[in-house]
Amino acid sequence: MRRTGTVRPGLQAEVVLSLGLVMAAATVLLAATLIGDNEGRLRDLLGRALLAESRELPPPETAFVQGTRWWRVVTSAGASGAGPGEPVGLGPTGEPLDPETLALAEQSRAQGETLLRPGAPWQAVRFATPLSVGGDVAAARLPASASLRLRALPLLLVVGLLAIDVAIFTAFGASMLRRRVVLPLRRLGEAARGLADGAFDARLPVEGPREVAEVAGAFNDMAEALERRTSALEKAVAELRDANTALRRARVGLDRAERLAAVGRLAAGVAHEVGNPMGALLAFLDLAARDPGIAPATREHLERAGQQGGRVRRILRQLLEFSRPAQMARAPLDLAQLADEAVALVRAQRRYARIRFAVERVGAPGLALGDPGAAAQILLNLVLNAADAVRESGRVALRVQGAPLELRAGASREAAAARRRFDAVECLVLDDGCGIGEEDRERIFDPFFTTKPPGEGTGLGLSNSLRLAEEQGGALECVEPPEGWRTAFALRLPLAAQPDATASSCEVRSDVQGNGVQTAAGESTKAEH
Repeated sequence: MRRTGTVRPGLQAEVVLSLGLVMAAATVLLAATLIGDNEGRLRDLLGRALLAESRELPPPETAFVQGTRWWRVVTSAGASGAGPGEPVGLGPTGEPLDPETLALAEQSRAQGETLLRPGAPWQAVRFATPLSVGGDVAAARLPASASLRLRALPLLLVVGLLAIDVAIFTAFGASMLRRRVVLPLRRLGEAARGLADGAFDARLPVEGPREVAEVAGAFNDMAEALERRTSALEKAVAELRDANTALRRARVGLDRAERLAAVGRLAAGVAHEVGNPMGALLAFLDLAARDPGIAPATREHLERAGQQGGRVRRILRQLLEFSRPAQMARAPLDLAQLADEAVALVRAQRRYARIRFAVERVGAPGLALGDPGAAAQILLNLVLNAADAVRESGRVALRVQGAPLELRAGASREAAAARRRFDAVECLVLDDGCGIGEEDRERIFDPFFTTKPPGEGTGLGLSNSLRLAEEQGGALECVEPPEGWRTAFALRLPLAAQPDATASSCEVRSDVQGNGVQTAAGESTKAEH
């Protein structure tokens, strides 16, 4: 399950932001260092230039820095009329001395040192130097525009260069990070999501730096290990499913065998307890019917009673055969011929007159190996059940063809039909009647289970048919019907002889009286009634 939540910043953005902050801090420190160095060099240069000009006090037009104002600050009364001890500024322009410059000049006289006060970049630069010890002082003031030009422009140049440096460093770092780290991590994430979705063939290219290559190699090893383990697990699950299917079939067979054993014991008891009295009853009825002195109506009643008693005796004999099956004589037999005979017996009954019966021979299935009587009884039961399912007007088809005796585990009938060689002959009994419900498919071969209304079926037909088919080494199954049909039963018996290669590919036979058609080789005709 993929987690969803708050969107987190990407690794590239986080690392680039961190690198940008570090580079900005380093740039600020470097800029402060460069600015400090520039200020020092500017103070030294201006100090030397102004100290050289202090001897001449040039006018602003010819000064080293154009626009510089010079004054000579004296403390003795002179031509200006200043009193003793009052500083007087005498300059070539006659401009009065401003208080800040005057204060700097007094400080220079008191300390006996040359002083330079740059101030802010947008303020004027002031300079003062003693001309004599304790005597006059030369003072100068540079215009604010000159200060801004000498100090701000280099500062802007340094800041611009450093900004370009930060941009280039960030772009290069982002490019390297994306190519070397982010893209490999994205590929790893996509491959991991594909692995979670079942794409075990996902692999990563082992390239790039050592750590990235190691991660890609480890992921590929993990994917291969998961693929092997998943394949082994799927194989184990398939084997377990086949084993469960076999166990389920074995359990069903054991349950059926247990029920058949119980029915056999019941049939043996019924045959033993009821058979002898019924035989005696039939004997007395036969003796009574032989009496020449009885009326014709009474004789008819006795004959009918004998017929019903014979029917009861036959039922008891079937139960006895079910409990103790007789030995079968297995011989080559033609299932298509037996299918024709079964259809003829069923069609003769009036209630099935409107049903369309057909017998098809697909290819050259050959002869089956089994007991003709038992095989005929199985086909008769299947055709009767199919006819009862369609009742009024419908279709019943018997299709004889080659088939595998047993399907492989998990194989479909379509895949089995594609084989070139078969080891059994199959007769499919198809009808388009009401079909069989899913809830009844597991019980249709159980003894005494029937879906017919009460009084119309005993529930022994399919169970006896299954027993007879297995005793002949064959199989009887309820299979998935082809398209257009509702129910399909498949009777398979072992192959007795190889089919004739020169036989027709599809031959249809029908025992419709007056309408039967025998097709020539290569034709495909179905006779229905």
